[in-house]
Formats: sequence, structure tokens, C-alpha cells
Amino acid sequence: MILDEEVFAVLMAVVIIGSVLGIVNIIHISSGESFTAIGLLNEDCKIGTYPKQVLENTNITLCIYVYNHMGRPVYYKVVYKIGGEKDLPTNTSPSSMPEVMSWRGVLDNDENHTFKILIPIPSYDKSFDNKTALIFELWIYDTSSDKWVYTGEWVHLYIQVLKRS
Repeated sequence: MILDEEVFAVLMAVVIIGSVLGIVNIIHISSGESFTAIGLLNEDCKIGTYPKQVLENTNITLCIYVYNHMGRPVYYKVVYKIGGEKDLPTNTSPSSMPEVMSWRGVLDNDENHTFKILIPIPSYDKSFDNKTALIFELWIYDTSSDKWVYTGEWVHLYIQVLKRS
């Protein structure tokens, strides 16, 4: 069977386009650097209207948002700590304050999860100068070292803890 020139040109175009798409899929051009993200949301899981004053030894509801763009699934934990201004973490080291509680989950690449949390508020602590920091750090589990690794991602909320009368 002999192909005329027009049919041959169309077939060649399909072969070339298919080859280019196949090569792109094999190489899988990356969409940028790997990262994780954490966000703090109010009790309605929205940005804004966070509590400013909270009665000591009570609980408040907030929401946490976690996002994975590491190019692979990750096992993560969000660690809750309480401190003052001097106790905030940095992008290289976590807060030195003790862990109060944590939440764990698994995210696939380019997946996020928003979840409600019930946060215990501590007793009034005058060393925090009416500026108590509720600190939330993001950690991921490194399977090659079998250890939790601080991502350098964290959020905090300053509140004033009110004494009970």
C-alpha cells in the first residue's frame, strides 16, 4: 500500500508530537523545589478572627493546614508548644519549649490536609508578659535515618491568658 504525501505528513506529525510527549514524561521536568507548608486557621478553618484573650486552663478550637510538595509521600507531625516571644522557633531550629501534644498524618505529593484541633490553654504565666505564644511546628519523618526532622516551617498565635477570678 502506498501512502500519498498528505497522509504521510499527518502521520509524521503525530509521530513527532507523540515522541516529544513521551520524552517529556520520561524525563519528568520538575515543577520547582521541594517544600512543605503549615498554616494556622481559626475555628471555622478560615484565615482571620483568631482569639486574642483566653481564660486560663480552658481549651480553644483552631484548624491546622498542612501541604506537601516534596515529590513523594511524607509522614508528618504537627507539634504544639507553649512559650513566650523568646521561645519562638527559627527556620533552622525548633523551639526549646517542651511538646504539649502532636498530631500526625500522611500526605501524598501535592496533597494538603486541614483539620480541627482542640488546644489546651495553660495557666497564667507572668514570665510571658501577657504575650503567650501558641507554637505549631511541622516535622516530617526521614525514613533513611529513622528520625523526625524539623522542616523549618512553623506558625504561632499570640494570646493574652486571663487569670480566673
